[in-house]
Amino acid sequence: MSRKAFRRLTLDERKRSLLEATLSCVAQHGLKGATVRRIAEEAGVTAGLLRHYFGSKNDLVTSAYAYLIGQLTADAETRARRSVGDANDQLRDFLIANMTTPNLSEEKVSLWATFVGRVRYETDFADIHREGYRDYLALLESLIEPVLAAQGLPHASTDCRRHAIAVNGLIDGLWMEGSLNAGLYSRTLLPDLVTEACERLLGLPQGSLSGGQQHK
Repeated sequence: MSRKAFRRLTLDERKRSLLEATLSCVAQHGLKGATVRRIAEEAGVTAGLLRHYFGSKNDLVTSAYAYLIGQLTADAETRARRSVGDANDQLRDFLIANMTTPNLSEEKVSLWATFVGRVRYETDFADIHREGYRDYLALLESLIEPVLAAQGLPHASTDCRRHAIAVNGLIDGLWMEGSLNAGLYSRTLLPDLVTEACERLLGLPQGSLSGGQQHK
């Protein structure tokens, strides 16, 4: 289920509430402890209604994983596309959205870790992970390409793909450690760290993304 599928899910508020209840139960009780009965109680519905929408617990859990991945991507994309500035502003706002709430969340990174542990062994989870990663890279490429072009830097599709893979790795690392909030540093450092590091990865002039930014 891709980011596009996630967007279709949001059109049905009942289905969305069931997916959010599932994530809440998985966060509290783990995948095994998130029984159909508990999820139904969390959502305030009957187990029969859950089965009507999803058929089985596996369908419900895999849909919840797709919803989580789509939610993280869509929230950051919304911040970027809402920017009233130029391509640099859009990329900067996307980066910062991943380093601030609601995306920066101990619960969300813990949920992600719970689900991603099944990617290696279960086809449904692997397919969701692969498609979510593909969507995320495509989005990053679309944000990176005009920034490189404006600076007169190489911006062919192969260049943008390589940069997107590197920037995704940067975001993932800071997002995971920042969300867990181990107390080694303040989370307020993250927006500056991610934008400054992205400048270096893309070969942009210092301050292109980080200079004079206002954290939202």
